[in-house]
Order: sequence, then C-alpha cells, then structure tokens
Amino acid sequence: MEPDKTIDIKGEHCPFTFVRSKLALEPMKSGELLEIVTDHRPATENVPRSMENEGHTVKAVEKINDTDWRILVQKK
Repeated sequence: MEPDKTIDIKGEHCPFTFVRSKLALEPMKSGELLEIVTDHRPATENVPRSMENEGHTVKAVEKINDTDWRILVQKK
C-alpha cells in the first residue's frame, strides 16, 4: 500500500506521537493513508489504539529496521 502522506516522528515520545499523527491526519481525505515512522517503541501500541478509538483503520504496524517502525493508518 502506497501512503498518501508520510510523517517522521522519530525522537517524539507519547503522547506527542499521537498528537502529531492526529494533526497530520486531520487535513487528509476519507480513505487516504497516512504513514507514520517512529523510533519510540510504546508508540507502536499507543498510536494504533488511539487511532482506532478515533474511528480510523490501522492497516499495518511493521518494524522497518533495528530502531524504526512504520504505522499505516487509513482515515475514516
């Protein structure tokens, strides 16, 4: 799946990982995909859970290298 927008939030910690992700998703259209790249392990659980609570769909949470993860969210 090719994302419509990508944000790099490496170096950010919860709750700022969710806040930055939510702000990035707001101007996007319904059905578009946001790719979130993080190096904060707790964000790989907290961001997807918070996004689903907001009604969005988490398509993937993947480790992409030794330090980073990719979270793919589809806007509701």
